[in-house]
Amino acid sequence: MFVRKIGIDLGTANTLVFVPGKGVVSNEPSVVAISILENKVLAVGNEAKEMLGRTPDSIVASRPMKDGVIADYKITEAMLRYFINKVGGKFRLVRPEIMISIPGGVTSTEKRAVIDAAVRAGAKAAYVVKETVLASLGAGIPINSPAGNMIIDIGGGTSDVAIISLGGVVASHSARVGGNKFDKAIADYIKRKYSLAIGDRTAEEIKIQIGSAIAQVKEDHMEVRGRDLTGGLPKTIRISSNEVTEALQDELREVINAIKKVLQETPPELAADVMDKGMVLSGGGAMLRNLDQLITKTIEVPCYVAEDSLLCVIKGLGIALENLDLYKRTITLSK
Repeated sequence: MFVRKIGIDLGTANTLVFVPGKGVVSNEPSVVAISILENKVLAVGNEAKEMLGRTPDSIVASRPMKDGVIADYKITEAMLRYFINKVGGKFRLVRPEIMISIPGGVTSTEKRAVIDAAVRAGAKAAYVVKETVLASLGAGIPINSPAGNMIIDIGGGTSDVAIISLGGVVASHSARVGGNKFDKAIADYIKRKYSLAIGDRTAEEIKIQIGSAIAQVKEDHMEVRGRDLTGGLPKTIRISSNEVTEALQDELREVINAIKKVLQETPPELAADVMDKGMVLSGGGAMLRNLDQLITKTIEVPCYVAEDSLLCVIKGLGIALENLDLYKRTITLSK
């Protein structure tokens, strides 16, 4: 079967690929491992993530996306080529049309870089669509209705907040804070408090297992292994969920401020709709425990986590791809 259309959720943490008729065909980390000596791509995705923090001097495993935008153009192109070849095969008779999600706050230069990288990686044509619009579609929000709908999409690199009405973005703000910054905040906190150095993967595990946006009465605990900064030897500590909450305060405040900023710019009629319907939370960051409760309590507007929050953007890409001609005119920011 010829693959004529591909949807790619090009995230800072993970890249998901959608093919009409097949659904989500790939969900792998946005990591590429390169051999410095041969200047050759050794691994992409899951295999490359296993190498993070474990490579010799001759190999570099890195994330080519930073804060939702391309930090390393050539490596991003190699990563896109890998995913396109994985879906359509290396020898294609037809070059596919590709739709890619981008954060709301990207510049025209950053937008152009994504389109160029996709075309060089093998696309016939590339389109970019704002993540907030796609996340709304994927969460089942009726974006074409004349009513205000608020989406908060927290990814690996950015938190995008937008009010959507009549198929378009009325007010939006993009904060360069997300799951990766949460991980870094946890690692920095443990470094400061316990003089213990831990890796990104360990910090992510702590966030997933015991992380919470609100302090708990009944705390969870977790044993954490790392390198003692004073003696340089391996050491184990025990950390509580409330300590993780404390570590995340600054990052969570940034997310709250982005929401407030958008609400301040929202026309009164649409603000009334949001108060009535509530706000929808999507993205991997939405899975942080009690984040919806923290937002509801702080903003005083109900906040709900979307079903399959991690897959909202890629689901939205699927809907937009299957109705490409319709969305080309309305929501797609093409070349």
